[in-house]
Amino acid sequence: MPHALHAVRGEILHFLADPADRSDALVHFPDGLLLIENGHIAALGPAPAMLATLPPELPVTDHRGKLILPGFVDTHVHYAQTDIIASHGEQLLAWLERYTFPAEARFADPAHAAEVAAFFCDELLRNGTTTALAFATVHPASVDALLSAAHARRMRMIAGKVLMDRNCPPALRDTAHGGYAASKALIERWHGTGRLGYAVTPRFAPTSSDAQMRLAGQLYAEYPDLHLQSHVAENRSEVAWAAQLYPTARSYLDVYEGFGQLGPRTVFAHCIWLDDADRARMAATGAAISFCPTSNLFLGSGLFDLDRAHAQGVRVGIGTDVGGGTSFSMLQTLNEAYKVLQLNGQHLSPERAFYLATLGGARSLYLDHRIGNFAPGKEADFVVLDPAATPLLARRALAGTLAERLFVLMMLGDDRCIAATHILGEPAWTR
Repeated sequence: MPHALHAVRGEILHFLADPADRSDALVHFPDGLLLIENGHIAALGPAPAMLATLPPELPVTDHRGKLILPGFVDTHVHYAQTDIIASHGEQLLAWLERYTFPAEARFADPAHAAEVAAFFCDELLRNGTTTALAFATVHPASVDALLSAAHARRMRMIAGKVLMDRNCPPALRDTAHGGYAASKALIERWHGTGRLGYAVTPRFAPTSSDAQMRLAGQLYAEYPDLHLQSHVAENRSEVAWAAQLYPTARSYLDVYEGFGQLGPRTVFAHCIWLDDADRARMAATGAAISFCPTSNLFLGSGLFDLDRAHAQGVRVGIGTDVGGGTSFSMLQTLNEAYKVLQLNGQHLSPERAFYLATLGGARSLYLDHRIGNFAPGKEADFVVLDPAATPLLARRALAGTLAERLFVLMMLGDDRCIAATHILGEPAWTR
């Protein structure tokens, strides 16, 4: 049985804000203690001082020599594309036709959906990710499978049935009213169960009719705490296609706003080919961007402009975007984020990178009152990183400052660095 009160000791790091905005955003205890009560953070501070005030029989898990951070938050991932990760040779629209649609058609089989969902959730935990915003497929059973698997693991998972009633294979095509009804039934079944949430999920504007987009916006408005997720401005050809389909819209993003789909808890993946007016609308409405560097590079989509998004006050989190993305590892995803921004003439500090993967993701999902850092009262999801997980990392672990050590972890680290992942204070995966 879980310990009602227990502690975890090690080097502890979390964030109170974006390091780009505040010099005191980072909180670091070289020898720290997390006190956990019934799955939530009760207290945090220096281990020697805290232990002197606690009962000597208190159970303490000792991770000294390792780094403890809040669990990673993946703000955009496709669980149904797990089996097409690392598929060769296409850009976005051809990728959908050649790989994505055939793979997603297999989720008409509930047994297949359940098997992939279990693997997917275990892979997230193996990589230190404790919360995700995920696409399922057009099949309601695909949502049932994923949310059931996440619920069994006590993960925070937000997911939704894909809405897609045009410009897609017949086997993956729903209808405007059928998609609305199926989504509503899934919301009633899953939304708010345990740590689960539902996201209205139009794949992207070109694969939904006006009627479906209107109903998606209506559904988002009907439930005040729903999420909405989609893609926008990922690829130049996609942007041009959207302009042909919606000639009266000012921009691709304007299509979504016209159907009532911009607001708090809406997350749009990619957002590469936006202008300042688009970003201003996202900031004003509270919509968030999921920056997906590995897929943007892999599919040749373009380079995300983090500086402009930040300057205009848009919420930004990190997404692995598996399977266009090439890794479940948030460390590897931060590695590619650094390179994308280097190519774009921008700088990503290691402190800010880990903020984006933790509290930044939680803020993007409007879950920062529950997760994202170790403030007392928050849910005790955390990851334990081994800075000497490989011989090369062990050699580079001699880097002096905290910033240098974080940078080494995000550039050389991967799933091998995850020593343990804890959900609500209890081990969910251990190497």
